[in-house]
Amino acid sequence: MRWPCLFRVLTGLYCPGCGGTRAVWELLTGHPVRSFLYHPLVPYSAAVALWLLISHLLYRYTGNERYHRELELGYVYVGIAVIILNFVIKNVLLLSGTDVLELLSQGRF
Repeated sequence: MRWPCLFRVLTGLYCPGCGGTRAVWELLTGHPVRSFLYHPLVPYSAAVALWLLISHLLYRYTGNERYHRELELGYVYVGIAVIILNFVIKNVLLLSGTDVLELLSQGRF
């Protein structure tokens, strides 16, 4: 049983996280484009995590400082911008009559 989104129940709009769980599933099953369409933060976060992992491994095994990367505030700001844009775009489309998440669930997107 799926719990209803309280934000959606109260406002009729998608919450900033709507589609996130489905996006994770799509990414894990090898559908990065569908994952992006459900919620772009998921593939973005996966890409940043992979980038940081690879740079850490390269730094660890080579000792070369140019590979040393850390999670910087810029990555976080981009993530916040992705959440806000996703929220605005999906809700503008929803208010204009296009339910993006429903179309994706039906395989029509």
